[in-house]
Amino acid sequence: MKDIMNVAVVTYEPRWGDKERNLNRIIGYLECAAARGANLVVLPETALTGYDADLDHEGDERMHHRLAEPIPGPSTEAVAEATHRLGVYAVFGLAERAEDGTVYNAAVACGPDGVLGRYRKMHLPADEPSWAGRGDEPFMFGTPWGPVGVSICYDTFVFSEIMRYYRASGCRLIANPFAVNTGVTARNIKDSLEYLAANNDVYIASANCTGCAISDDFVGGSSVIGPGKNVPAVHYYAGGPCGAPGSDEQELHLGTIDLSYVDKPFLAKQWADVDPDFRPDVYARWYAELAEQECFKR
Repeated sequence: MKDIMNVAVVTYEPRWGDKERNLNRIIGYLECAAARGANLVVLPETALTGYDADLDHEGDERMHHRLAEPIPGPSTEAVAEATHRLGVYAVFGLAERAEDGTVYNAAVACGPDGVLGRYRKMHLPADEPSWAGRGDEPFMFGTPWGPVGVSICYDTFVFSEIMRYYRASGCRLIANPFAVNTGVTARNIKDSLEYLAANNDVYIASANCTGCAISDDFVGGSSVIGPGKNVPAVHYYAGGPCGAPGSDEQELHLGTIDLSYVDKPFLAKQWADVDPDFRPDVYARWYAELAEQECFKR
């Protein structure tokens, strides 16, 4: 696998409900990022449509339902044409309409070989359940730098299971599109990402919305955060963490990371043991017991 990678994260203001304009801008960011040497470009959650829940409408009249697309679909095919032409990988958020009509808060990965697949957000905070279904599958895509995992916002910051799953599956980098507004404590986002990167020995590339759609201001703060060791633990390409002065400026930020600093100490056979430290068979029994409790049944 290659180790040295140029990663771009875009602090970006999607125009509410204007899919055509947003798609044009997404492709424009990809072209500029590629011209500056980016290998991977991460854009925010719902970058294609804007984030808010549109509570003034019901059912199929809600914006995300009206503008949801299948994957592959017109917008993802357009982005895939660009990533093929430019030789880059991209992850961005959109509303996906599944074959059964369910709409998901999704993130799609595209690359030189076209549309690579999608991740559906698993944990839905605030008003998201009013328009989105819950996903239940992880998603990784292959690159010359090894597999890259995809997780969206609340999935990343609060539910560490998916981060550990990706790391144990060989990912050294996680792409995290998110949409955090002023209603969320920005410091908690920074602390969570630093902890997850250090605890799992992994890089996390996060891209946040900025600007205002309906309900609140989004705070930017896109970043790439690494596990530390001989490199800085935090690479804030956006002028600072969420909420810091300048972090809400709409901009593409590019940096180089060295994935060779990532290893797998918690997965290894080390110390005096002959067995790996990581014990998924034991954890699976615990979670199976929890899944049988009435409060966790769907």
